[in-house]
Amino acid sequence: MPDLTKTASMPNRHSSTPARFWKPVLGWLDRLAPGLTFVGVLAVWQLGVYLFRVPIFLLPAPSDIAAAAFETEWWLWGRHIWATLRVALEGYLLATVIAIPLGVMLATSRLLSRTLYPLLIVIQSMPVVAIAPIIVVTLGSSDLPRIVITFLITFFPIVVSTATGVAATPPELIELSRSLRAGRGREITQIRLPFALPYIFSALKISTTLAVVGAVVAEFVAADQGLGYFIAISTSFFRIPSAFMGLVILVVMSLGLFQLVVTVQRIFAPWSLPTGGTGH
Repeated sequence: MPDLTKTASMPNRHSSTPARFWKPVLGWLDRLAPGLTFVGVLAVWQLGVYLFRVPIFLLPAPSDIAAAAFETEWWLWGRHIWATLRVALEGYLLATVIAIPLGVMLATSRLLSRTLYPLLIVIQSMPVVAIAPIIVVTLGSSDLPRIVITFLITFFPIVVSTATGVAATPPELIELSRSLRAGRGREITQIRLPFALPYIFSALKISTTLAVVGAVVAEFVAADQGLGYFIAISTSFFRIPSAFMGLVILVVMSLGLFQLVVTVQRIFAPWSLPTGGTGH
């Protein structure tokens, strides 16, 4: 008679084989899921345009958009890309330099918070698209009004997130620093700002995309170069594939700036990254 105890304790090799096979497959699918989804969307888009015979001036196929990239000279692409990128970076950096110190002051001064915060909300509540023509008329047609428009769009998220992060510092840390006779400056630079870094970097990531949006909005209003200007001109002449190509470049630019901020955070403040360290 067979020993049922030994039989029950023996590992079932046949049942473990599928698990060994599917585990790496599922791991690869998890890694490739974003890319496969993107490729699938492009395939459905291409097939749908072909099957339903959608006119190219209504919705071009991805192949038409890719072909449009070669219809414009590379030096012209470079000119428009640099014009948009320059304005986006200048407005973004200006907003960062002003918003972070202002956010610290709003969080640490009740008087400033009560006087300036309502004013900031009023400024933010005004649609930038509506006031952009006024800014252009007031400041002229140089890069300055476009930088100001980009600044206005990117400024508010940074200052609010900085003030929120600084104000959220645990009171016990503040009391500990004061018991050690730390000055006001050390309290801000060594306790409040490090605690607020996750908030600040989250706002900086969001503002990278807003900076590109601000630059494009400004170019729609008044510009003679830039991707926003290129898209407006292309659509006016019904060169829709070229306009879509300009939009693709804008998306790549936004993703690149976002990833740049993630890299800076990962290098200089890795402890402030979310759980998992992805930075997303």
